[in-house]
Amino acid sequence: MAHLFEPLKLRDIVLSSRIGIPPMCQYSAHDGMAADWHFVHYGSRAVGGAALMIVEATAVTPEGRISLGDMGIWDDRHIEPLSRIARFAQQQGCVAAIQLAHAGRKASVGLGWQAQSTLSEAEGGWKTVAPSPVAFGPGYAVPRELDAAAIAAVVENFAAGARRAREAGFQTVEIHAAHGYLLHQFLSPLSNQRKDAYGGSFENRTRLVREVVSAVRAEWPERLPLLIRLSATDWVDGGWNADETVELCRVLKALGVDLVDVSSAGLVPTAKIPAGPGFQTEFAARVRREAGIATAAVGLITSPAQADHIIRSGQADIVLLGREILRNPYWPLAAAQALGQEATWPHQYLRAAPPGSKGR
Repeated sequence: MAHLFEPLKLRDIVLSSRIGIPPMCQYSAHDGMAADWHFVHYGSRAVGGAALMIVEATAVTPEGRISLGDMGIWDDRHIEPLSRIARFAQQQGCVAAIQLAHAGRKASVGLGWQAQSTLSEAEGGWKTVAPSPVAFGPGYAVPRELDAAAIAAVVENFAAGARRAREAGFQTVEIHAAHGYLLHQFLSPLSNQRKDAYGGSFENRTRLVREVVSAVRAEWPERLPLLIRLSATDWVDGGWNADETVELCRVLKALGVDLVDVSSAGLVPTAKIPAGPGFQTEFAARVRREAGIATAAVGLITSPAQADHIIRSGQADIVLLGREILRNPYWPLAAAQALGQEATWPHQYLRAAPPGSKGR
């Protein structure tokens, strides 16, 4: 069986281990531009030994931002500061990915540590869009329903984002179709009440995700992997569920997706989520087993032994550590020592490494 420090091959990209960093918004951009904070934040974690680093939700349109502090990839001006991050990560042996995103009805809110409600125009807010004119919850504006032309534009926006991501030097992209954002809003019947070709049946509700995947795959080099993040369940009766997730993943594999980043929730603010250590790994395991596609497990994974068990038991092909990596950017190096595995250290840090460690 594979273990936490065994390489993972995805198309022509080889990850040095099964340890990755999920996308975590920093809410520190201005007009979508990556700033010094982003370079230092991501650079520190690349130095820390992660094999894969997925840069935070990066909006494919200005109105697709969650907040005014979100990074963007809707303009060529965004390429250079992003390329600095990708270039440095790869110098450290870390595969740099970027998450392409559109927040839909959950857009135009305060920064992550501020009140989460729709900003007024005076506060810098903007009109939000969604599959149907249904607000996310109290304090959120009713979004404008996207018409056919606007949906087609969303598909092109994702494709254009992928082109810019490649120009910036990223080695993979992840399509954000989870956590209650626009693509997830189309998947769930709780937020998608359309009567046209994009609503109603499973085929119709998944149409936009399939179109986005196909458009991005067409722009993305064949030799490079394509990832997608899905919420496996809304944790609400009548919502998007694990059975539908498995069925969709079978289709996405045929469309050229190489790995599914399996999370959950985000569509309904009142959902009762049984959060606990590894509470989402069962979904990653099921998608991997039943859809026959590589998966990433995420959610309250904290210890080296826990992460290694997820890989060894075949629940997922890679683990993504969020909060734990925020607390300790060098978790992968510590995990290698704890599990008796070899890890390469930056030459500059070798004096702090275990005896016999190799430098990079």
